[in-house]
Amino acid sequence: MSVSASQPEFWNTRYASGRTPWDCGGVPPALTRFLAAHPGAGRRVLVPGCGRGHELAAFAAAGWAITGIDFSPPAVAQARERLGRALAPCLVAGDFFSHVFSAAPFDLVYERTFLCALPPDRWSAIAARTAALVKPGGMLAGIYFFGDQDDGPPFGLEPNEAARLFARDFALVVDEAIPADESLPLFAGKERWQERSRLGGESSYHGVPRHNPV
Repeated sequence: MSVSASQPEFWNTRYASGRTPWDCGGVPPALTRFLAAHPGAGRRVLVPGCGRGHELAAFAAAGWAITGIDFSPPAVAQARERLGRALAPCLVAGDFFSHVFSAAPFDLVYERTFLCALPPDRWSAIAARTAALVKPGGMLAGIYFFGDQDDGPPFGLEPNEAARLFARDFALVVDEAIPADESLPLFAGKERWQERSRLGGESSYHGVPRHNPV
């Protein structure tokens, strides 16, 4: 009997065996650019499906108060080893959908290979849970995979699907194609950096809206 990507066991075997082709082994250049423009100054960020936690260290170095969560114990163990004693307590081994976050609501939720890791029938729940965890005026930002859904993971979004999922609670303020040479082969030419502002409060976003369809 096959194990669904919605279950921790699916990911446990991959992290335990080192079969993680979605892991770039570092921080995506798009996030580096974002952090240069958005220093944390103590604001709180949540990284769901944090895996080995590469981005968490980058957020912490940029002044963000970090929380990472993953439901795969091997992933969390590897992230704690990577991040070291100072940041290890910021990692949660738990379920994004049900865990009670003491730091919520967050100023930012960062997306990177979390949405595309779970089957499309879970995406509406991800969107609703994310909206509940981001404070009004906060942000949802990260890299989204647009591609085929049939044989995932990764499961790719249809062109207008992200808008359908998030438009009720978030306003899209940045939408840019990720250069293919910044992506792993698994995702090359199919990724976009998107930033959304949580509706219902004064936005923490102070830049100029950018939409680049190329």
